[in-house]
Order: sequence, then C-alpha cells, then structure tokens
Amino acid sequence: MLIPILLFDVALVAWSLHLMEKAYANKEFSLMLAGTLVALAAAAMLVVYFLMGHCMSYLLQVS
Repeated sequence: MLIPILLFDVALVAWSLHLMEKAYANKEFSLMLAGTLVALAAAAMLVVYFLMGHCMSYLLQVS
C-alpha cells in the first residue's frame, strides 16, 4: 500500500512544482498559493499514513 501512496505523493509534488513555475513566470500569487497548498497536502498525506501505520501496529500488538 505504501508504493501507490508514494507515487501519488510524487505526482502531487510534481504538480505543485509545475504550478509554482507557472506562478513565477506569470507573476501570479494565486498559483503560488495553490502550489504551496498542494505540496502541503502531499506532506500531510505522508504524515497521516505513517501515524496510522504506527497506530494500527500498536493496536494489533495490544489485542
């Protein structure tokens, strides 16, 4: 399950970099904000995945 999530995160980061490049070329703040939000969403998804992985392994160990 980690491989699809990592691939999705790489795609999100690539998309955010594309948005930021367009923002820099067009001098648009809204695209820069959108790129930053997409990059933050990718990072948050990884954090939640690893936190839930540790939580689930702990709960299965306790049971």
